[in-house]
Amino acid sequence: MDWARSRRLGFSHLVSLGEHADVDFGDLLDYLASDPQTRSILLYIESIESPRKFMSAARAAARNKPVVVVKAGRAGNGIHAAASHTGALAGSDVVFDAAIRRAGMLRVDTLQELFTAAETLARFRGGHDGTLTIVTNGGGAGVMAADAASLAGIPLRELGPELLSRLDAGLPATWSHANPIDIIGDAPVQRYTDTLRALLADRDTGAVLFLHAPTAIVRSDDIARACAPIVRPDADRVMACWLGDAAVTDARRIFEEAGVADYATPEEAVHAFASVVTYRRNQALLTEAPTASENGPPAVDAARTVIARALDAGREMLDESEAKAVLVAYGIPVVKTLAVDASADAAEDAARTLGYPVALKIRSRDISHKSDVGGVALDLCDGAAVRDATDSMLSRIRGSRPQARIDGFTVQAMGKRPLAQELIVGASIDPLFGPVILFGQGGTAVEVLADRAVALPPLNRVLAHEAIGRTRVAKLLAGYRDHPPAKLDAIADVLVAVSQMLADLPQIAELDINPLWADADGVLALDARLRVSRTPCAGAQRFAIAPYPAELAETVAWRGRELLLRPIRPEDEARHRAFFEQVEPRDLRLRFFSSRRELPRSELARLVQIDYAREMAFIALLAPARGGAPETVGVVRVVCDPDNVEAELAILVRSDLKHQGLGHLLLDKAIRHLRGHGTQRVVADVLHENAAMRELARSHGFTAEPGQDSTASMRLVRELAADRGAPITVHP
Repeated sequence: MDWARSRRLGFSHLVSLGEHADVDFGDLLDYLASDPQTRSILLYIESIESPRKFMSAARAAARNKPVVVVKAGRAGNGIHAAASHTGALAGSDVVFDAAIRRAGMLRVDTLQELFTAAETLARFRGGHDGTLTIVTNGGGAGVMAADAASLAGIPLRELGPELLSRLDAGLPATWSHANPIDIIGDAPVQRYTDTLRALLADRDTGAVLFLHAPTAIVRSDDIARACAPIVRPDADRVMACWLGDAAVTDARRIFEEAGVADYATPEEAVHAFASVVTYRRNQALLTEAPTASENGPPAVDAARTVIARALDAGREMLDESEAKAVLVAYGIPVVKTLAVDASADAAEDAARTLGYPVALKIRSRDISHKSDVGGVALDLCDGAAVRDATDSMLSRIRGSRPQARIDGFTVQAMGKRPLAQELIVGASIDPLFGPVILFGQGGTAVEVLADRAVALPPLNRVLAHEAIGRTRVAKLLAGYRDHPPAKLDAIADVLVAVSQMLADLPQIAELDINPLWADADGVLALDARLRVSRTPCAGAQRFAIAPYPAELAETVAWRGRELLLRPIRPEDEARHRAFFEQVEPRDLRLRFFSSRRELPRSELARLVQIDYAREMAFIALLAPARGGAPETVGVVRVVCDPDNVEAELAILVRSDLKHQGLGHLLLDKAIRHLRGHGTQRVVADVLHENAAMRELARSHGFTAEPGQDSTASMRLVRELAADRGAPITVHP
């Protein structure tokens, strides 16, 4: 509070949750997200009790206003021993980081950074292109700021010819002629004002970092008084750093009164700007429209059969051929592999079937990392080589691991993809956030390299590409020298497939696909480890973010045709835009209570990227009579309050299909869903002139709340708790 008062920032609330006996971070976020007096939310977190509740609240809050988090206790969990590389690499703090990013929030490391972020987000709105322009009277300060920007991955803005010309007119010939803009240490007041006018008049300049080192030539407060009227209209594009303490106190105060965010050092200013860039990147991730994965429908029953067979045999570790069978069931390409007994004859027969050269690997439920014990032999070119490898491998392992049970060998064809990059894709179960997915650089040194990104499922292509982009190996995958770019969509589809696998197969405890080869032709899994558990530890119910509820889709008969009613998904954005374009302006006004010709991209993204734990939108898809892709012809949307007491409902039907019973089907679908969801009441705000919606609601048991005669709209209500399980009459 004292810090905020000194920086002229106000807190709307200061809340301590204590032991979280009945009010937790989810409740707090839900309250503050809708509080008009709160512009941004700062959280100090030690622990979270209800991860799905927290993630739902955090995602909702972060869509409305900045949420900044400092997490304590990040070093206390350590890395635990695990059967897979993924289990060893996916520490809980890394997972918490992934959760913060996925919710669109910003994580900082210290309380100082928390307060710095608060000031930055309260005052600064510039730098949307992620670049920075530095202006300074001290070359050293400018270089330090440029170094900090480089280390933080912040590019400095290139100065355009028109801006260079304007700067040349007001600066001496010895100015830097580049970014940082060094106006020289002898700069008088006018040199500052001319430079700031030129920069702020150029909208391409973006964010401006103003650095000043005190000199004996001109007083700092005189510079601030002259510059304040110039920066005040664009204060949200400017960051200031008045180097020093007592000598620049008045200058700092003048700029702060002008609304400019202030920082003690160039590095602190650049770090704050980098935090804003990270925050905006996390926000953008919430609204990006994914393309559809090329994965076909998984063979879920086949995968479940493989897992059940291993559990029935008392095994938790699937052998390599079983693990690959699960991957194949989810459309992940694997190298041809045969499992055989622990004999040279069986191995040679398998090699002859596959064709030389082959790789030979030990198959043992007690050996997870085969290469660690000499259990891998590569490039075996004939039967004699296979027989020699089997004998020496058995002898070596029986000597070093006499207690290990030898189940046999796996023999696989040697892949020939010399330009492929080795990757790892894996999954494990975090004790708090549930199933998590790992991606990074693969190979035997994966723990040493520690080049990894962790993400929370469910994943789509956008989220998968974002995880890939957070690794160092992403630069190699982009192509270099004689290595063409890898097929990134194919890698992303593997991540999406693993995400679906975790939702469908609750018995999965750990998964490694390592190495996964990736090149311009696609991907190929060479090896896989899969540990399962008789006690379910994965599954959609254990996701911290509710996955797509495919089970809610159904096909119904409508006017002699089949209509698919299913939950909306992010990939529906283009189809949803086409739907709105076929709705008449009057119908859009009745739905949204305002006149509009089209929906902004940000609003459209919000309509298709929903939190299935708190809201639902069912779309009606109809195949055109002459063939082609199904079209959206109607949508019903219900949004529940955080306590699931009340849900708000809205319906929109394509204008040329009104009064044909489509609204009845959609409303029936929504009410059945809310009943199953345990919602107590459903409400709809309807304009008085919307007679069709009022009649539709009345036919489904809605009644008007009294005392609304003076308003333009009316509130229609239906209690669901009293009629749970009662049938609904659907009007044709």
